[in-house]
Amino acid sequence: MTLEDIEDIYQNVNSSNNKNDNDYHEFKVKLNPRIFQRKNNDKSSDNDGDDNDDQPDDNNEPYQNFLPAKHSIYVHTWGCTHNSSDSEYMMGLLAQNGYNIVQDKDQADLWILNSCTVKTPAELQFRNEIKKALADDKKLVLAGCVAQSDYRLPYLKSMSIVGVQQIDKIVEIVDETLKGNVVRYLNVRKRDGKKTGGASLHMPKIRRNPLIEIISINTGCLNECTYCKTKHARGKLGSYPIQDIVERAQTAFRENVKELWITSEDTGAYGRDLGTNLPELLDELIRVTPEDCMIRIGMTNPPYILEHIDNMARILSHPRVYSFLHIPVQSGSDQVLSDMKREYCIEDFCKIVDFLKQRVNGITIATDIICGFPTETVENFEETVSLVEKYQFPVLFINQFFPRPGTPAAKMKRIPTQEVKRRSRVISQLFNSYQPYNDRIGRKYRVLVTELSSDKQFFVGHNKFYEQILIAKHQCQLGEWIDVEVESTGKYHMMAKSSLQRWFWNRFRTIFSNNDQTDDNDSRKKMIKTIWLSSCSIVLVSSILYKIYRKIV
Repeated sequence: MTLEDIEDIYQNVNSSNNKNDNDYHEFKVKLNPRIFQRKNNDKSSDNDGDDNDDQPDDNNEPYQNFLPAKHSIYVHTWGCTHNSSDSEYMMGLLAQNGYNIVQDKDQADLWILNSCTVKTPAELQFRNEIKKALADDKKLVLAGCVAQSDYRLPYLKSMSIVGVQQIDKIVEIVDETLKGNVVRYLNVRKRDGKKTGGASLHMPKIRRNPLIEIISINTGCLNECTYCKTKHARGKLGSYPIQDIVERAQTAFRENVKELWITSEDTGAYGRDLGTNLPELLDELIRVTPEDCMIRIGMTNPPYILEHIDNMARILSHPRVYSFLHIPVQSGSDQVLSDMKREYCIEDFCKIVDFLKQRVNGITIATDIICGFPTETVENFEETVSLVEKYQFPVLFINQFFPRPGTPAAKMKRIPTQEVKRRSRVISQLFNSYQPYNDRIGRKYRVLVTELSSDKQFFVGHNKFYEQILIAKHQCQLGEWIDVEVESTGKYHMMAKSSLQRWFWNRFRTIFSNNDQTDDNDSRKKMIKTIWLSSCSIVLVSSILYKIYRKIV
């Protein structure tokens, strides 16, 4: 039995029940947002919201007093930066409403699992995490592309789901799920008959990295790639207005963000549904970006970047925009690209790369390769190998083909798994055979330090070309610009040379920064003592080094 629409519970009769409301549109299969009482003895109901099957428990009153502060929430995210941004918004909304966000899933009362449908392994991890949650008797709310596109699958039945365009409903969904109800919001948002980008950009966030703001400028895409399932979840293109995006960026900069990541399923397609385009958006964002901050442009497919190639070269050369672009090619064969329905040829891709390399000094081009697409012959694969050999991409994402259910490519006859793995190894060996940074030792760069390395041992800075430079922690602080000299290099990074002067300055600044927070006399005495000892140490070391130098000379 259907209890009530969740928006009726919280807002009596909400405007969402008004069919004239621009933001309310039924999902294409007419699955309306509802709450269903979960039966204790039936955790895998055979239908999704049948009014006759689920009877409410009179002892579990949906209007009972509820205190979010008593509950802890764990959020796990798979996939792209768009998903990461969605998770940050959901955590922000939940924290604003009193919930405790925790990193330890064992301490959480409810798990939010934000899924990715691009690759089979990611979905398998998602399914395994659901099993773990159920085994540990945790409440669950599912999000992301798998939950949106495959909500009818048996293992997702009787699970609360927040759709990819409904993340602003997360608080209501979590509230009701903790009370034992099942809630699903899967609607597509539209305004004046057109699909929008989704929930408002003006919501609170808990950023995984306080220095990085991820803005999803649009959702969905214009392509019909035969191997991709993301469109089943994200749908057709829906862009946010430029003004909304600019206002969101300004808010982030006021919150001391240093990097602005522009992301979507295809940034290059931005605005085609609104009569605008990506360069117009980027020009507006550059105007509001402070001089000590940077913009990173996300993945764009070749057809759309080609239309604006001159403007994009100009923008990528701007001092406040990283000279970095991710352009997925997927294959070096025109025949395979045609079977994938990628809507461009290798000549188009090479034209873009050659033009940008010529016009944007030092630009970094990243790309993707799919090995073992069903129609890929040995000759087709060799064309891909030749493409990688030609450009020696410093950033290359190598993927084995996985048939995604419901896609045209899933119906094609597959290449034997061992052959797919062999081709993947060949590309990987080729990628590992060249060292993009070998000629950089002694080079000097100005870098913005925003991240911690995966092993937690170094800070990570990026130069104008978004190349990764590792810096000793005692040399700087997160969020600042510093000048570095490259001392050594690896396949994926450069290592900055340590500087005694920079160490002393960083130490001195850290002491005074700590002193600003505590003004008592003991702290001042400790500060003076530390400065004195540090100065004496520097003088002593310098004198020893000078004596050694004199003896050698």
